[in-house]
Amino acid sequence: MSYAALLVHVPMFSSLGPEDLEQLSSVLQPWRYSKGEVIFHQGDVATALYIVRKGEVSIRLSTSDGKERLLTLLKRGDSFGEMALLDGEPRSTDAVAREETSVLRLQREDFQRFVETRPWVAMRMLAEMSRVIRRITRRVYDASFLDARSRLARVLLDMVEEQGGAAAQEAVLASQLTQSDLAHLCGLTRESTNKCLRAMARDGILSYEDGRITVLKVTELRANAD
Repeated sequence: MSYAALLVHVPMFSSLGPEDLEQLSSVLQPWRYSKGEVIFHQGDVATALYIVRKGEVSIRLSTSDGKERLLTLLKRGDSFGEMALLDGEPRSTDAVAREETSVLRLQREDFQRFVETRPWVAMRMLAEMSRVIRRITRRVYDASFLDARSRLARVLLDMVEEQGGAAAQEAVLASQLTQSDLAHLCGLTRESTNKCLRAMARDGILSYEDGRITVLKVTELRANAD
């Protein structure tokens, strides 16, 4: 089975030609995870990159006493675990299937053989890693200098833009999010997140029901995020 059609949507592989896509897809390994199953733990030996084929994956930090911090949510076409292809060091986060999820695994040795004759692919991956680092840096800035409402607005706006709704005036977020999920993503308490959601709902910017958020006024959400 060819996975070339999915690889086209992965930023670091989107510029590959048809032959290269077919060659790379031939070494991908399909894997399935049930809801709540851990894909890898922080500290695990890192040997592969993962591409989400179906479902949703949460990337999170955890401590030995059971505390967790949600960092990001990933859907079809998103990749994670890229650092394994660069350094082979232990995993720095946990990855968990939020629902029944299927992924494709690209082993480090297969990737290295592939880029030996295509060094520009490695450059694309470095560019993608730079984007991730910039996003993390911005999150640190937000947590340090922005008020709670602005931080929530930025996280929601990122979700709207990631699913291609930046130009729309209304957008239904694909992920179902608890207030605890949102609080973790924003670096806020659950109480502060609840207060901001209720305020935005009163202002007609969004609606929130059973974990489903509908952004009713994308332009006003963007103004709140600035």
